[in-house]
Amino acid sequence: MLSQYMEEFEQEPFEVSGFIERLTWRTNNECDNTSGKQSQLDGIIGAGIKDFNPTALHDTFIQTIKDLKILQERQQAKCERLEEALKQEQEAHAKNIIKLQERHQLASDVFWQLDEKINSVAGKIIHLGEQLENVNTPRSRTVEAQTLLNYMTEFLISGPVVNDIFTDATRLYEAADVIQKLYAIAQDLPPEKFVDSKRKIEKKYDEVERRLIEDFATAQKSEDIEKMKRLAQILSQFKGYAQCIDVYIEQSQMTPYGGKDIFIGIVPMCKHHYEIIKKVFSNPQQVMSKFILNIYQLKLHQYAMTKLDDKRDEEKYLKTLYELYSRTLKLSTDLQHYMSAMDDDLLNKLTQQIFQKHLATYVEIESQFLTRKCASELEKFYASKNHQKKPAERFQELKRDMQELIRTKANINIAQVEDYGGETFLSEELAIKMLQDANASLKRCRVLSNESDLPSNIIKLNDILLKYLMHEHATYALGLGLNIIPIADTGRQFPHLYFFDVVQKTNIIVHLLEDQCNTSVVPCVINTPKYSEYIFKKRTLMEQIEAKLDQGLDRTLNAVIGWVKLYLTNEQKKTDYNKPDSDFTLTSAACSHVVQNIHPVIRQIKKCLDGENQKQILNEFGVRLHRVIYDHLQTMSFNTAGAMCAICDVNEYRKCIRELDSPLVTQLFDILHALCNLLLVKPENLLEVCTGETLNYLDKSVVRQFIQLRSDFRDIKNTNNLKGIIE
Repeated sequence: MLSQYMEEFEQEPFEVSGFIERLTWRTNNECDNTSGKQSQLDGIIGAGIKDFNPTALHDTFIQTIKDLKILQERQQAKCERLEEALKQEQEAHAKNIIKLQERHQLASDVFWQLDEKINSVAGKIIHLGEQLENVNTPRSRTVEAQTLLNYMTEFLISGPVVNDIFTDATRLYEAADVIQKLYAIAQDLPPEKFVDSKRKIEKKYDEVERRLIEDFATAQKSEDIEKMKRLAQILSQFKGYAQCIDVYIEQSQMTPYGGKDIFIGIVPMCKHHYEIIKKVFSNPQQVMSKFILNIYQLKLHQYAMTKLDDKRDEEKYLKTLYELYSRTLKLSTDLQHYMSAMDDDLLNKLTQQIFQKHLATYVEIESQFLTRKCASELEKFYASKNHQKKPAERFQELKRDMQELIRTKANINIAQVEDYGGETFLSEELAIKMLQDANASLKRCRVLSNESDLPSNIIKLNDILLKYLMHEHATYALGLGLNIIPIADTGRQFPHLYFFDVVQKTNIIVHLLEDQCNTSVVPCVINTPKYSEYIFKKRTLMEQIEAKLDQGLDRTLNAVIGWVKLYLTNEQKKTDYNKPDSDFTLTSAACSHVVQNIHPVIRQIKKCLDGENQKQILNEFGVRLHRVIYDHLQTMSFNTAGAMCAICDVNEYRKCIRELDSPLVTQLFDILHALCNLLLVKPENLLEVCTGETLNYLDKSVVRQFIQLRSDFRDIKNTNNLKGIIE
């Protein structure tokens, strides 16, 4: 049992209550097993009740307590033994640490003694070395001077120099050292006595220098870095050291890395040779700067001039110029870390030198190209529509006003409206194409223009876009759209409402233009004086377009409302609202026809306009429609059956105008419906209806006018039913 207790105690987490529960459960199970032979009666009486033996459970608890005490004593003894062993082990380790500290102190003392002896010996060796050097240096110089005098003798006597050092190719390095020193000495000799000798030394100097450079070129071809480094070091003492660098650069750049596209291979080539230059030359930054300078002044300059030589195709020329200039700027950025700090701005200056001639005339060429491109696109568009663009007519508004005046006064329609078959002469595809062309020009302009000229160049290109897209295309189409709007009250047929399509397409073009200006124009001019000029031009243009759109929408609504007025006047019969009581026709034919034509108008307005403009136009349309219907009803006389028909007509109008989503218009037609109820109610109920919620706040004159439209008004006029209404 003790081992079982230990297993339970070692479980994590250990809970005392759980241990007691398990002990109780085991005790009860043992009691159940011993009581299996109880009588059947006892089983029946104790059915459903769990057997519980308190005596057995008490004995178990007593025995368990004893076992736990024994286990505690054993564990306590074990802990004491372990603590004693730990204490002994700590004492042993402490003694070892003390011994190690003593040994470490002894070793440290010995180390400091050795260090002092080494320093003393090193000082004596340095002193001895200095003494030996003081003795050896004069001797070495004497030997070197003697050797140089021997070589000098050969140049002082007449005849060719036959010393092996200058003829043996294997002793080239030695010959270079000798001739370089002789050349330096010869510079101090008086020319009148040593002319021939100096000439011979200079000749041999040039010969050795040439051989060194040739060996350097050969070593470079075989990529022998060590030999190249040795030769470069020797040549650095010669006046032809620059030729060595030129040879390296020329041979390195002889084979192009990128094939036909020179830009692809330049950066890898520079990276490869920069590693070699750092190993070979003592001044790698200067050599690398010259290496890159040669690329710009020779390779890139020649490549750019070849590509930009032909200007006949302006679009190709501008694209090539932009591509070459952009890639050269990126190349300069990539190569900048190879340049020395003194050459920080050199690559940008070299880039400007390469493209200077082309950048000077860029804006003029770009402007000419964009002008011709936009003009060509417009011409193609009108040609595809078989339309000959008409010049703007002067006094067009005056002409239309005169036609309206003559029609009103003389009832003669002299207005000849050409609707072009519904063609708006506005094209989103054309606008997108022109915007794309302009965007490409603006993109090139941002890169190819210098900082001071950029704002004016951007404005110049944007003005070209505004001229052709907005003035020559959108404004022209708006003018045509205004002219094709029929004059109000001029015909029995429902007018064609093409101007809504003009509004829709104009809005799309304006939004496209606005987006492009915000992304391509504004960032370039926002902090410059040109920004105010841009804002003024834009505001002026938008105001002109908005004025034409407002004028066209007003005319279009007038045309629709004029048709409704004319149609109701001509087609609405007097008998529709003053008919026999046996006629139960609900909605009049004129009303049905008007509603049938108004539904498409509302759908077209919602399709072609959006936002606040849509709400305002729908609201204005509903108000004008209400006024026409209201005035029309004022011209009629109503009996009971006719009043029912009028109410049905107004209900149809109310259903129709719900599509307008205008609370004001809905309220106006609700009031009109309530006014029509005055035509139907019994005379004794008129006062009650007039003081109702809908009509109570109306002017009493409006209410009286509607009551006077009743056919029985004369009969009820003298009664008390109108008291409080007429007065």
